[in-house]
Amino acid sequence: MRHLRSAALAGLLLCISAGVTGAEEARYRFEWQGGGGYVMRGGMSFDAALQDDGVVTGSDLTCFFIEGSRNGDPVGRWALSMLNEETSWMLTFLPQSSEFAVFGEGTPMPQAWNMNGVGNDCGAGGFGFNIGNAAQDLCIDGTLIFESQVPPGRPFPAMRDDSLSFPSDACQAPMLMSALSEDRIYPLYQKDETDVQ
Repeated sequence: MRHLRSAALAGLLLCISAGVTGAEEARYRFEWQGGGGYVMRGGMSFDAALQDDGVVTGSDLTCFFIEGSRNGDPVGRWALSMLNEETSWMLTFLPQSSEFAVFGEGTPMPQAWNMNGVGNDCGAGGFGFNIGNAAQDLCIDGTLIFESQVPPGRPFPAMRDDSLSFPSDACQAPMLMSALSEDRIYPLYQKDETDVQ
């Protein structure tokens, strides 16, 4: 019976895994030009079925990363696998126009990528980006970089690029079966005295 349960579990995992990997992904790359020689480049992906939706949010993403530089020199990076309960994380992407939402009526702070509105929570050695009512700007090492600021309503486009490759930390591993106990996997299976242990 143990072998039957193992085979059933393996089959279930294979089916779920096939379903997850079988979904077509839409991949986008983007580049943001800030003030003071600051530049941020990055990429993201999400289920291509969401292309027809009005808005894609941070919770829809399968992969995401940003890398910052100043006058060509790296200044920091952040990736989706670094997300935790303490992270400021809000992303608002408009797939039909291939652009991120910027400050405007109804969108007071549409982007908070490891950076709150004050710009002080990207962490020691950290990197983040924010669009709020005051500006679009960067956070480096837990500090708002005023030189990086540009107007809050400036358009921020992205370009679809399905050949885009992601760094290993940009994608969160699927949480397959993590919340399932054996009883939930085999609800019809009733253990009895004849089971071989």
